[in-house]
Amino acid sequence: MSQHSHSAAGGCFHCGLPIPPEADFHARLDAAERDFCCFGCQSVSSAIYEAGLQGYYQRTPEGVLLGPPPEPPKDIEIYDFDEVQQEFTSCSGDVRNIHLLVEGIHCAACVWLIERGLQRAPGVLSAEVNLAGKRLHLRWDNSKSKLSDLIRALARIGYSAVPYDPESAEGAIKKTNRAMLFRLFFAGFAMMNMMWIAIALYSGANQDEFRGFFHWMGLLLATPTLLYSGYPFFRGALGGLRAGHLTMDLPIALGLSVTYVYSLYVTLTNNQQGEVFFDTVTNLTFVILIGRYLEGMFRHQAVSATKRLMELQPRVALVMREGQEQMTAIRGVKPGDHVLIKPGYTVPVDGVVLEGHSAVDESMLSGESVPVSKSIGASVAAGTLNTTGVLLVEVRAQLQDTTLSKIIRLVEEAQSSKAPIQRLADTIVPWFVLVTLICATVTFFIWNSHDFEIALMAATSVLIITCPCALGMATPMSIAVASGLGAKHGILVKNGLVLETLSKVTHFVFDKTGTLTEGKMSVAQVHVAAGADARDILRHAAAVERYSEHGVANAIVSYAEEQKQAYRDLAVSGFHATAGLGVEADSGGQRVLLGTAGWLTQQGIALDAVLQAKVHELEMQATSCVYMAQNGKHVAVIALADKLRGDAKQLVDELRAADITMTLLSGDRRTVAEAIARQLGGMEVIAEVLPQDKDQVIQRLQQSGAIVAMVGDGVNDAPALIRADVGIALGSGTDVSVESADIVLMHNELDKVRQAVQLSRRTLRTIKQNIGLSFVYNAIMVPLAMMARVSPLVAAISMPISSLIVIGNAARIRTMFKNR
Repeated sequence: MSQHSHSAAGGCFHCGLPIPPEADFHARLDAAERDFCCFGCQSVSSAIYEAGLQGYYQRTPEGVLLGPPPEPPKDIEIYDFDEVQQEFTSCSGDVRNIHLLVEGIHCAACVWLIERGLQRAPGVLSAEVNLAGKRLHLRWDNSKSKLSDLIRALARIGYSAVPYDPESAEGAIKKTNRAMLFRLFFAGFAMMNMMWIAIALYSGANQDEFRGFFHWMGLLLATPTLLYSGYPFFRGALGGLRAGHLTMDLPIALGLSVTYVYSLYVTLTNNQQGEVFFDTVTNLTFVILIGRYLEGMFRHQAVSATKRLMELQPRVALVMREGQEQMTAIRGVKPGDHVLIKPGYTVPVDGVVLEGHSAVDESMLSGESVPVSKSIGASVAAGTLNTTGVLLVEVRAQLQDTTLSKIIRLVEEAQSSKAPIQRLADTIVPWFVLVTLICATVTFFIWNSHDFEIALMAATSVLIITCPCALGMATPMSIAVASGLGAKHGILVKNGLVLETLSKVTHFVFDKTGTLTEGKMSVAQVHVAAGADARDILRHAAAVERYSEHGVANAIVSYAEEQKQAYRDLAVSGFHATAGLGVEADSGGQRVLLGTAGWLTQQGIALDAVLQAKVHELEMQATSCVYMAQNGKHVAVIALADKLRGDAKQLVDELRAADITMTLLSGDRRTVAEAIARQLGGMEVIAEVLPQDKDQVIQRLQQSGAIVAMVGDGVNDAPALIRADVGIALGSGTDVSVESADIVLMHNELDKVRQAVQLSRRTLRTIKQNIGLSFVYNAIMVPLAMMARVSPLVAAISMPISSLIVIGNAARIRTMFKNR
């Protein structure tokens, strides 16, 4: 009805919104011409009439603007896969249950339309809509109708539906805490009712004939509270005793049991002198459970990095099979398969681009904010986002071997690993519990000579207040938060021990090439002997070097191309490379040698004195030189420069300010390495070291008492990275398989080294603060409890507060890089 009034006023027949002047959408429905604002409204309205569901328009409240139908979800075929469905559905044979989140529900008429519309679809057994939650609970026979067909049927009548798992939508945290919440609510209910009994007893009912009645009422409330709500404490305590450990639950379970048993004794014997403390039992259970629940929530929020990473892995991929796109569950994708990745989709696999050109956003893995250009031959990683173009990718790794899986494993291992300081805390906890039990016993016997009930309450307070939870959580919380934060910023920490060691490092060793410098050689100058032709020499040099794989060779070839030298038309034969020394070949009928001065001398070539003087001058400016001989005569020197990284100076200055000594390690000539060290403000230089000897340099430093961190690129520094107390590898983007390093920096930025050092220091500082807080709390509260100045209820309130302070302090680590 209301819809007809909308259309009379010039609005869309379906949604009631004004019709734009350029819109030209009409349909003949019920022998009347209807106008629509868009194609979506027209097709939905037609579908409603065709299905005989036009009663929908009579049920829509007057004046309700429905809004045009939402966009139907894309790629709904995904949801037909059992692998994907198992996340959302519960099934018995072909009959399946699913919850769908439905966009476009406005009112009760929508509920009617969806339920009627779906109940006519084949295979649908029931469809129930929850209007408040905009959710649809669907039961259907999968052998008669696919889930994607049912979602399409909803799209036809104007609703966009996607499966959702109530568990994951509410968060895994709620799933684990739901049982705790039920116990908590039960204890809260018992506590509120117990309050009335306690008020009655305190206000005089314990003197008259109702005393026994109130005691029995208290017993009826406290017994199920202790057995149901208090169950986690007893389970934890017994589990610990079975394993031969004194756990944190033991003092709590003892305190509750002793109080309950004494109150039970007073009730059963109708003892006129004794008091019952059933209210203490329920109050303690309630307050301690609140503390546990809050701890669980905070802990989950602090350690959410792994969950965030896991959510990056797509569940399905578009695999090309015989020229056809085929939606395949990710577990069914094998190395060698060809996967199509459309713009806006997450890359589901690790692989190499076969066709296409695009920019891929790798920020979720490496933290690198600028999308990386990818074309044929480039590698892509699962979990990254394809932004602009279509890519055809050949799969190179199985699901469990992808970069993303490795990162998740690393973060999980780091979060669950224990630093030495943690092992110390773990060994203290059982003793801590033992001391608590002794203190409680001593307190009881001291006060028992005065008053049994004060003795009982004071001992219970001691048992509950000396909770070593704060001590037990001081370290793992800090390490878990720091590992998660590091991963988010492209700093992958292999384990907790590394964070502790890194904060104590006294000496940093830097590999020069590719770490302090960019590692990209470029030709700076070419100097030729008197009478030689520079252009001709460059042509011959490039013609020979293009057969070499070395970085120097690439630099010379690139330079020749920049200078537009036609070196490819020179015939080259007899090419031979001598590792680490030089190359030789016949080029255009001339014998050409390029290499080190020593190697040319060995070949019996006399070095040109003028060029030698030039070399000496160049090496003082951090430039490496390649000598060239033609037909047995020294004809040229090619000077190659490797640019210092922009952030190298800042890092070195900051480490120097923190009183950390440094060494520059290089396989290059000493003069070149020293020139680099001078540019950085001076440091010890160990030059002309072969890759295999680098770890001996580290060993010597360690023998002199230094705690050494080695920063390298992880390729030829593996032995040195393993030998160092902390090995830091400057990763190249998404390559995290640097097995030899303890910390992998995903970006090729030196500033991350500084951030890693800061993170480790902040983590260790936080751990020490947390352990300190825990000891201070116990040093103040235990004597007060032994003096009977703290009631069990106050003890139960202050115990979780100490744990929450520790968790809150650890969570502060997350704010470290906020202001950057």
